[in-house]
Amino acid sequence: MKSYFRTIILGLGAAAIVSCGGGNSTPAPEKQEIIHNVEVQTAVYSDVPQQSYYSTNIEPFAINNIASQSSGRIRKINVEIGDYVTKGQILAQLDDFSLNQMALQLQNDSTEYARTKSLHEMGGVSKSDFEAVELGYKVRKTSYENLLENTILRAPITGFVTARNYDVGDMYTMSQPLFTVQQVLPVKLLVGVSESEYTKVKKGDKVDITVDAIPGRHFEGKISRLYPTINPSTHTFQAEVLVPNQDKVLRPGMYARITITFGVNHSIVLPDQAIVKQEGTGQKYVYVVNADGTVSFVPVQLGVHNDFEYEVLSGVNDGDNVVVKGASALRDGDKVKIINK
Repeated sequence: MKSYFRTIILGLGAAAIVSCGGGNSTPAPEKQEIIHNVEVQTAVYSDVPQQSYYSTNIEPFAINNIASQSSGRIRKINVEIGDYVTKGQILAQLDDFSLNQMALQLQNDSTEYARTKSLHEMGGVSKSDFEAVELGYKVRKTSYENLLENTILRAPITGFVTARNYDVGDMYTMSQPLFTVQQVLPVKLLVGVSESEYTKVKKGDKVDITVDAIPGRHFEGKISRLYPTINPSTHTFQAEVLVPNQDKVLRPGMYARITITFGVNHSIVLPDQAIVKQEGTGQKYVYVVNADGTVSFVPVQLGVHNDFEYEVLSGVNDGDNVVVKGASALRDGDKVKIINK
């Protein structure tokens, strides 16, 4: 015979009845299984450009400091800072007194040379006398051409005048150049490329360039030279990039960003939010949905990162359903429900 007793507890106007006894107790309810709502993306292969990004400053293709080999009073200046000059254009002229004297002497020597040559051909002057006159004429002509070059100063390259250090009437003393001209057609960039990409970069490779000063525009350059040594401090090597700059909008000193493409891989690509980073290990994972509705925590090897997407080199197969939303609440083996629209 089973016995039981009943206790009535009164309090705060309410009664609770607790039954106790040796009979069978009511079983506890089973724990309800949690199913997580997730969004997935099916893994497929696509072409992934293999790119690296660098930054540097634009440099002129050539810089020329224009100066005379001799001092003299500056008589004329034809250009100002910012002017675009062409090769051979006259930029300035120094005092020409010595040049005019040399021109008269050269004219006299030229006449004597012509007379002596005629006499030598007729046998009236010995070969040694003719050669002495000829040598004197050639020396005088070379001296005149040198003085002319250093009296009338011309641009040796085509480009912009970026410095002018004297005014008309100043005495040029050779302490600094009269002008600086920088060639910007083309411009060049010296890029410090990581040594890990030493075997990937080739002369002639095309690069994409943007500059902060001209937003929204892209420029195409080409690697023209690879430096043969690697800097042991930075573990980089120099690659020289030339940009045609036909409209001359790129100027020396501008800050540029360079994208170098080494080729294209055929790989799986997943969005950033699909990648789970395990703290303290540096390992990257994704959750792959299994046929039974559970997820597996799968380690992956990542490649390049482009525009909020990662290249996945290993760990995910073509056709896998990878969790791209809701991964932060998951654990390996959890049940999920796919709610993609």
